[in-house]
Amino acid sequence: MANRILVLDAGTTSTRAMIFAPDGALERVAQEEITQHYPEPGWVEHDATEIWEKTLSCARQVVGAAGQSIAAIGITNQRETVVAWDRSTSRPLARALVWQDRRTADFCAGLKDFGHEEAVQRKTGLLLDPYFSGTKMRWLLDNNAQVRAAAASGTLAMGTVESWLVWKLSGGTHITDASNASRTLLLPLDGAQFDEGLCELIGVPRAVLPKVVDTHGKLAVAQADWFGTEIPICGLVGDQQSATIGQGCLSFGETKATYGTGSFVLTNKGQDIPHSDNRLLGTVLYQESGVRTYAIEGSCFVAGSLVQYLRDQLGLIGSAAETEELARSIPDSGEVIIVPALAGLGAPHWQPEARGVIAGLSFASGKAQIARAALEAMAHQTHDLATAFAADGAPWSRLKIDGGMCANDWMAQDLADILDLEVERPDFVETTALGAAMLASVGAGIHATLTDAASAMRGKTRCFTPQMDAETRKSRLERYARARAAA
Repeated sequence: MANRILVLDAGTTSTRAMIFAPDGALERVAQEEITQHYPEPGWVEHDATEIWEKTLSCARQVVGAAGQSIAAIGITNQRETVVAWDRSTSRPLARALVWQDRRTADFCAGLKDFGHEEAVQRKTGLLLDPYFSGTKMRWLLDNNAQVRAAAASGTLAMGTVESWLVWKLSGGTHITDASNASRTLLLPLDGAQFDEGLCELIGVPRAVLPKVVDTHGKLAVAQADWFGTEIPICGLVGDQQSATIGQGCLSFGETKATYGTGSFVLTNKGQDIPHSDNRLLGTVLYQESGVRTYAIEGSCFVAGSLVQYLRDQLGLIGSAAETEELARSIPDSGEVIIVPALAGLGAPHWQPEARGVIAGLSFASGKAQIARAALEAMAHQTHDLATAFAADGAPWSRLKIDGGMCANDWMAQDLADILDLEVERPDFVETTALGAAMLASVGAGIHATLTDAASAMRGKTRCFTPQMDAETRKSRLERYARARAAA
């Protein structure tokens, strides 16, 4: 009986394929790294062909000859990354512009100067920032001759990564789910499809965009060429929304934070369209039969990528796992503070021009102090978000955490200490993939509802409770605020 779910998790630094059983057990996984291209400061690009080929390779590795056992495919993805391709050849026309890319900062500033931000935020829940997909699409249209020519000839297709993967798997179905569409600046939170007025404002032809569909259901079909049999695609969801679902945050007010390449906090807002007065974002959490559940979100652009930077660019550590041992080897960071603004500052500051800061260095500062300060930075920027959420009337009573960084017990405890809040971590921290599996299982009819899927597929959790005294907490947050002002 076909009852397994194949999840394609197309992340920023790697792509994975995973097979889940109906009870949430992870049965097989394959993973390959994605090449990061940095042609100029603040520019980040991917090769869309590489994303497709490595995703397909991983999927074939885990499926093998067992394609008949797969009931459905669920896809979760790095969100605001933009792919442009030719409909007639299904080939990319340019490198994909990654969500971290800041090249459209001046364009966004111009729209703000003309007074458009308030109306855009009211419609879309988003701010005018280069983070989001729409301005990246405009940049490609303005600056890439192949993209312009395809637009003129009517063969241009644009979309985020899940849209690109569905196109390739299905042989030409051009769709995007509501959670990813809500990250483009082009979709009203209460609108079924992309808005002509928003498309005109940003400068993206509506005709090049995909159709907006539910996050789960019978959405498309992967051709038999890939796995020896046709497999329905029953779940599509942005990675942060997927992690929220994977954490079981299905009730109003429940909150999760994911620490992967960046860090992202979402609070379930039910069917109330969210509005923030503190520069947080409104977003679609999921959509079922055309009905949307929303979330309020705070996004920090740099989390695990800071540790990767210490490893790959500075050579201070040999592996990410070393940071926990280094942090425990000293009583404190020696007043070293890191502001991880290597790709600008996200919520609630939204300063794309900000740059990373290491402050408080002395001759006593070594790699242990810097590694510990890097981990402490996760709690500091999460505290900024907690303050903004509370000011928006959405205080956290508990924080559920996930993502690769959360395997670090020291960091999880530091979060609890700085937030002065109970922090809950599941034993299975890769909840992004689990959320996509849950959605696809409901879309395929394996589980009746998301609540049923969460009950069946989520595992055990561990809680971290605050242990830091108030004075130490206050001192650290004050030092971080001073350093952030210099970013």
